Amino acid sequence: MTAEEYLDKEQENRLLNRFLKWREEHISPRMFVLILAFMVGLFSAMAAFILHSLINQIVLLLTSSFDSGNANWLYLVYPVIGIYLTSLFVRYVVKDNISHGITRILYAISSKRSRLRGHNCWSSVIASAITIGFGGSVGAEAPIVLTGSAIGSNLGKLFKMDNKTLMLLVGCGSAGAIAGIFKAPIAGLVFTLEVLMIDLTMASLLPILISCVTATCFTYIFRGSMSLFTFHLDSAWTVERVPANILLGVACGLVSLYFIRTMTLCEGVFARYKDKPYVKLCIGGVVLSLLIFLFPSLYGEGYKDINLLLNGQTQQDWNHILNNSLFAGQGNLLVLYLGLVMFTKVVATSATNGGGGCGGTFAPSLFIGCFAGFLFAHLWNMYHLGVYLPEKNFALLGMAGVMSGVMHAPLTGIFLIAEITGGYDLFMPLMIVSVCAYLTINLFEKHSIYGMRLAKEGKLITHHTDHAVLTLMSLDSVIDKQYLAVTPDMYLGEIVNKVSRSKTDILPVLDAGGGLLGEINITKIRHVLFRIELYHHFKAQQLMAPPAVVLADDAPMTEVMSAFDRTHADWLPVIDSDKHLKGYISRRRMYGMYRKMVADLSQD
Repeated sequence: MTAEEYLDKEQENRLLNRFLKWREEHISPRMFVLILAFMVGLFSAMAAFILHSLINQIVLLLTSSFDSGNANWLYLVYPVIGIYLTSLFVRYVVKDNISHGITRILYAISSKRSRLRGHNCWSSVIASAITIGFGGSVGAEAPIVLTGSAIGSNLGKLFKMDNKTLMLLVGCGSAGAIAGIFKAPIAGLVFTLEVLMIDLTMASLLPILISCVTATCFTYIFRGSMSLFTFHLDSAWTVERVPANILLGVACGLVSLYFIRTMTLCEGVFARYKDKPYVKLCIGGVVLSLLIFLFPSLYGEGYKDINLLLNGQTQQDWNHILNNSLFAGQGNLLVLYLGLVMFTKVVATSATNGGGGCGGTFAPSLFIGCFAGFLFAHLWNMYHLGVYLPEKNFALLGMAGVMSGVMHAPLTGIFLIAEITGGYDLFMPLMIVSVCAYLTINLFEKHSIYGMRLAKEGKLITHHTDHAVLTLMSLDSVIDKQYLAVTPDMYLGEIVNKVSRSKTDILPVLDAGGGLLGEINITKIRHVLFRIELYHHFKAQQLMAPPAVVLADDAPMTEVMSAFDRTHADWLPVIDSDKHLKGYISRRRMYGMYRKMVADLSQD
């Protein structure tokens, strides 16, 4: 840093400190949080508008000249270019992993004290615009949610907010992002509750609502009154369709299971080549390009085809979905085409992200749900299985069902689909399908596609207060590293000298490399401590005992708490991956921190 840059930074710090002092004198903490929530909602809406504008411009530039009646060979080229450009941008500009946006937010909440890096405020917008604009079969929602959350986190850090307020601002950012993308404020609020697991107290409800309403209003200003999806109800729901709604919910649950399992399998394949980016690019690019060439509906987010299924009424309308493909003009193959697209969408999404692209699974779940619901109703009517089912209505219901299953968020599915389509008249079937899909997927997968990776590591926040507090606690924050160690051949006289200076009841016995051999509990050797005649008769190796439990430095706090409950020990040692002692955890200190965090989380 040059002298000039240093002086500029010092000037900025002085101005910030003056502002913070003025704020403390004139604006209450609660009011300031509401102001920050407004700013987060505004910036989230701007980010969503910029991203969708970039995507639309790139798509228009690349595909406007395509002949709708024939297959286009450029579908074999564009996706590879998009993934390659994105990977270069991430590797040489961002220099950080920005994939799995919502999972990264959950990880930041549970393990990073809700702190997201500054580049997350813009890097995902650029990377996902390139990926999706060039045909990457992913969604823009997760990158925008990560962007909104990063805006909230970094605003909180700038104004020196505490950890609890930072978590709230991260929730405001994600809620504002969903509300801004879809013009769906209630869905944004519910998304934060269901997916990010941020509990809504009266203190947190108002800021999140302000962020959602602000983002929605500014999105109307930026983009007008048109919804992301257009839908007009032609056939009102009747009670005779309840059995079909239940069956659709079960089918959506099974489709969600296929979605999660297939994506996990594909991610495992790409994980084998994590140190070989060009191999990943070749595999992902080739798979994605071939799939898009065969099924152009897989190009980008696919919202154009969703709108087609939500508004088409006749076979002729639906046949437009075959345009630009090898199936163009062959309406008799519509069902086959839709089925193949539905089942290959997951592979295309995995190939996009696995190859080096950037995008989320939010839009793919809506896309697959729409196709699944349409196919369900179309086949039902084709084979006359019962009362007539309007295909467009069931396409809408399928979107809610698969989203509810993939995200384990039935309320988000219900309110999002109702808000973005104005389909409030279908509230009852939306509830039936979403709940049935959620119950079905729950039989096979206990966590959402976003949470399953963290759940395996014990780092997923849940609405269970005990578990949430332990997940938020940091192991490093409770380790006492100020210990006095002894060697195995140290005589009792020297040990007594250590005891006189020790602040704990435990003296670890370490080998020459710092490995833990055992420990001496001072309270258990009192009978020899003050017998001077024994000072040269006993060595540490004769007085030590194995610890009740040895904890790894990456152990989840739930495991630490369980170890204390099981052993009733007052101190437990923590070792690193090389078996070297890092320090001790005090039962008293850990329970004190636990009680404080419970009180903070419960404070209204």
